[in-house]
Amino acid sequence: MNRLYRCFPLALGASLLLGAAEPKPLAFAPWINGTAANEPETQVQAIDADTFVIRQSVKTNFEAPFLYLLFGRDRALLLDTGAGGLKIRPTVDRLVADWRARHGGRAIRLVVAHSHGHGDHHAGDDEFRDRPDTDVVGLTPSEVAAFFRFADWPQGVARFDLGGRVLDLLATPGHQPAHIMVYDGRTRLLFSGDMLYPGRLYVPLNHFDDFRSSAERLAAFAGTHPIRALLGAHIEMTTAPGKDYPMEAPVHADEHGLALAPSAIEELRAAVVKAGPVPAIDRHADFIVYPVPARPND
Repeated sequence: MNRLYRCFPLALGASLLLGAAEPKPLAFAPWINGTAANEPETQVQAIDADTFVIRQSVKTNFEAPFLYLLFGRDRALLLDTGAGGLKIRPTVDRLVADWRARHGGRAIRLVVAHSHGHGDHHAGDDEFRDRPDTDVVGLTPSEVAAFFRFADWPQGVARFDLGGRVLDLLATPGHQPAHIMVYDGRTRLLFSGDMLYPGRLYVPLNHFDDFRSSAERLAAFAGTHPIRALLGAHIEMTTAPGKDYPMEAPVHADEHGLALAPSAIEELRAAVVKAGPVPAIDRHADFIVYPVPARPND
């Protein structure tokens, strides 16, 4: 068996697609973290009957990313395909098959998109290129903007309807030029990729102004939308405030929780404004703003 499948807090038979139920408190069982000798390659936890989190084992790749699968009536969105070192499609196909079985065999199209274009988020794309009823979104800003119909990238917000479940997409370049965040108004969750998560927020110095502008737009969006929590693409922080793991750590003992409070948005905005024209590493309890040398081609 290559996965651990744990579902809560909502029984999987009770789909949210037909109603706007009040989101339940967000809680996760402990994530796989490299400490167990028999750790599976992937772990799945359900936020509700239509929203799934997939974690890739640190034993398959030190990035240990988180992927997200969101179902509507007509389409499902897979956000990221992992860092490689395993086959990710079998886990996704199983979740899709289970969802379809609970909905009378209903056909559903899979949209494979990405929080951004770094390799640890699209290594599994080739597994999906020949999958029936599947769209794989490109990796450049122009491809992302075209697919999701951004009117004025990176300004504004694109809306993407899965069928009775409309997502808001924010263009948030800085960490990487094609970076986006996905807001789900039904669950009030913001899937924040590598821009804001419990870890080192890498920002190339030549893109720091873009990152700062994205933080401002994000804060403005948060001011008009209720956000329950942010769910990012990695965990690199420990439970000790401000303490991260060593680079490429093979084990994540005492790992920080996945979710960040909405207050982290304003904390990040204030931090990048304060950084000024010569940014330096800025350590916070739940994340670290981490400038890196310029990346002219990224």
